[in-house]
Order: sequence, then C-alpha cells, then structure tokens
Amino acid sequence: MVARSIASLTISFGMVSIPVKLYAATEASRAISFNLLHKTCGSRLKQQYLCVKEEVAVPREDMVKGYEFAKDQYVMFTPEELKALEETGTHSAEITEFVPLKTVDPVYFDKAYYLGPDKGGAKPYALLARALRETGRCALGRWAARGKQYIVLIRPVEDLVEGLVMQQLLYADEVRAMRDIDIPKTEVKPAELKLAQQLIEQQASAKFDPSQYTDDVRARIEAAVQKKVEGKEITLTEQPETGAQVIDLMEALRASLEKKPARKVQAEKPAARKSAKK
Repeated sequence: MVARSIASLTISFGMVSIPVKLYAATEASRAISFNLLHKTCGSRLKQQYLCVKEEVAVPREDMVKGYEFAKDQYVMFTPEELKALEETGTHSAEITEFVPLKTVDPVYFDKAYYLGPDKGGAKPYALLARALRETGRCALGRWAARGKQYIVLIRPVEDLVEGLVMQQLLYADEVRAMRDIDIPKTEVKPAELKLAQQLIEQQASAKFDPSQYTDDVRARIEAAVQKKVEGKEITLTEQPETGAQVIDLMEALRASLEKKPARKVQAEKPAARKSAKK
C-alpha cells in the first residue's frame, strides 16, 4: 500500500531549499479503544460539563477557556485572543545547527514523521541524507504547525533506501532531570559485573528487529472482542501474585546464564562502509 502524504514542507539550510512531503510514521488508529455505555441498556453515554458552583450542565456555546493563576482564580480568554497567540504555520523548517546524533538523548524524542522528496527535491534530499549519514550528525531546526512551534530533529535512516525522518523534540522544561531521581550510590563488584556482561553477550543481537516483538495484550483483547461478538463467554484467569523476593545477586546471574542457551548472533556484514562508520 502506497503511503499518502499529509502535508508539504520545505527544509532549508544555508541557501539550499529542499521541497519534501510529510508522512505519518506511526499509526495511532491501531490502538484499541472502548466507548462508555449505559450498563442497563447498552446505549452510548453523552459527556456533559457541569458548573461546580451552580451544579447545572453548561452548553458548549457558554464555555470559555481560562488559566488558573492562583487557587480557584482564573483569567479568561476569548477564542479570538487565543487565536492571536498561536504561531503562524510557515510550511517550512529552517535548520539552525548540526550536532552529533549520539549527543541527543532519545528521552527528548516525540512524534516522528517520514520525509520524502517532493517535485524537484530528489537531488538535494539525497545529498542531505548522505551528508548526515557520512558525518554522523543530525539537523536541528524549528517548525511551526497547528498553531504551535516545535523543535525538530532531522536524521538519516536506511531501510532499503536512504531516507530522512523528522522527529519532533520536547523542550527542555518538558523533560525531567535524571538527577531528580533518588539513586543511591552502590558498589558493583567485579565478579558481579563480569557475570552481568556475560549474560548481556549471551542475549545480544546484531541489531534491533521490531518484527520480533508483538503486542500480546492487544491480541488478547482482539480475541476477547471477537468471542463477545460471536456471543461466547470469555474466561477470566487469575493473575499470579507477585511479591518482592530477596535474592542473591550472584546466584541469580549464574542461574540466568545456565538457563539461557547461548544465542548464535550473526554479525552484520560490512557491506556498506558508511554504515560501519556510523
């Protein structure tokens, strides 16, 4: 099935402009959702907004948005005022800098889009993809859409063809600092470290293969839904109780090594010298 673009965009750096098409990289529609129903008759429920002061349902035409600046104190904004504050979409993403891809923590990654060359953009598109791959860098810039301004990261990917992915990034104040987590300093003994490294090597693979992972919960829900549609009853299985167990770390590592047979991992062929550099 041929992918359908959702928007057109221009990527620019220096005096170079690249017309591209934007494609959704993920499918939110794949998620299973349920509707709220009335238990007695099975009809769908309609959501209502209640005024906490007057305890009456408020119609949508009587609603305004407000910002709580203090406890139970709000300033109201009209739709026109909010519209004026939005960022104007420019249909372009201007690259501001290039940084090593490995220096960007994936914790900042948000929504991803595939980029494909638009009319007249095949040559500069291929040039940027190759240049980023050869240098091990990614491009950072800004993109305005849907009334908001985003930080975007453009990185090269290789899936039969050399392409580009545009990744929305979270802002710094949207990501919590790891130092805020209480992680006590703990001594790691050399023998423990050696066994842990052996276990890692035993279960190591040459690369990530997403097709090896499936959503078991989704499959169970789909099977249960189908049984319900066919008028069958589903059986509920009790979940085993889990509790904290005090274990000997060295014994657990040794047992893990003995339980797991060594995997034969085929190393990637260095077919492309560029991939090896990356």
